[in-house]
Parts: sequence; structure tokens; C-alpha cells
Amino acid sequence: MLHTSAESAAERVYAEVKEQILTNSIAGGELISEGEIAARCSVSRTPVREAFLRLEAEGWMRLYPKKGALIVPIGQREKRDVVDARRLLEGHAVRSVTSRPGAVPELVAQLRENLEAHRHADPSDVVEFSRLDAEFHQLIAAAGDNPILADFYVTLGERHRRMTIASVYRDAAVATRILEDHLELLDAIEAVDADRFEELLAGHLAGVHDLPGASA
Repeated sequence: MLHTSAESAAERVYAEVKEQILTNSIAGGELISEGEIAARCSVSRTPVREAFLRLEAEGWMRLYPKKGALIVPIGQREKRDVVDARRLLEGHAVRSVTSRPGAVPELVAQLRENLEAHRHADPSDVVEFSRLDAEFHQLIAAAGDNPILADFYVTLGERHRRMTIASVYRDAAVATRILEDHLELLDAIEAVDADRFEELLAGHLAGVHDLPGASA
């Protein structure tokens, strides 16, 4: 029972710290300590240490003995890699959808519902805004009729979400651009124009994530 309790405490700390990293509550480049997090989460240092080791293994932080944990900032290379992967996966998904005309209306309806929720969301709620942004793109990836690629896209979701939140915090105008771009992406899908979608997606991702000249 004690072992299970310790595991659950470590899992809770892991989830809480990771969420704070993803939502920019703990910013990239910030140094945090086991003691600080233990006090914040009302646990001993042992589960915090376990959570930190897991977060380090996943690439979210670097551990420095007697100093603490440094939150890994979002680097330009990471941005480019995530954007390139998303362009490939979403472009492939839309080509699959547009090759099956019957699949287009269903995806369009789902995306319109997402956009409607996005328009009515509180613009100051960056976390919810980023969730709806991720959902829009996930709907596209899932419609590609390739479960393996769709599952792989999910693994990009956390990095995608963190990047979007960082972009919106950096420049509030990014939120308006995202909504406008999503409408254009939806229009391209409805027009069964995969080439246009890929062109728009490239500009959308490079612009939102401040990557002029992102590679094709």
C-alpha cells in the first residue's frame, strides 16, 4: 500500500509539473528545486525526485545536482522539427480525405463545430484556446484514415500545445491569426483543394510559431 501511495504521489507531481511546463506557468529557462515543488504539492522530496527523473527522460528538463531542474526552453530546432512533422502528417491526411469525397463533409462539419467553439472561447483563457487549436489540427490528422499516423500525431500534441501557448503569450495577435488561418484551411478542405491546404498550412505554422523560412 505504501509503495502504491508513493507511486501515486510521484504520478501526481509528474502530471502537475508537466502541465505547468506545457502551459508556461513554469517557463523555459526557469530553474526549480525539489524542495520548492515538494512544498507546492504537499509531498516529500522522494516523489518529486521520481517525477523529475521522468520529466528529464522525456526531455522537458535537465537535472543539475545541488542546483535543481532547468526547464528546457523551446528551441528553434524543436520548432522546425515539430512543424515539419505536422506539415507532412496533416498534408497526407487532407490528401486522403479529398480522395474520398464522402469524407469531406464529415470533416468540414467537425471543423466548423470546433471553430464555433473557438470563436466563443474567452480570449484571455490561453490554455483553453490552445486546447481548441490542438483539437482542430487533431481532427484533420484523425480524418486521414491511417490510425498509425494519427497515433503518431498525438505524440506531437504536447509539444504543439506548448508551442502554441508560448506563441500566444509572446504576441496576443497570434490568437486572431490562428482563427483566421483555421477558417482558410477549412475552406481549402471544403473546396477539395489539397494543394491549397498544404500551402496555407505551411504559412500558418511558420507564422504562428515565428519560423520564417521553415523548411518544406
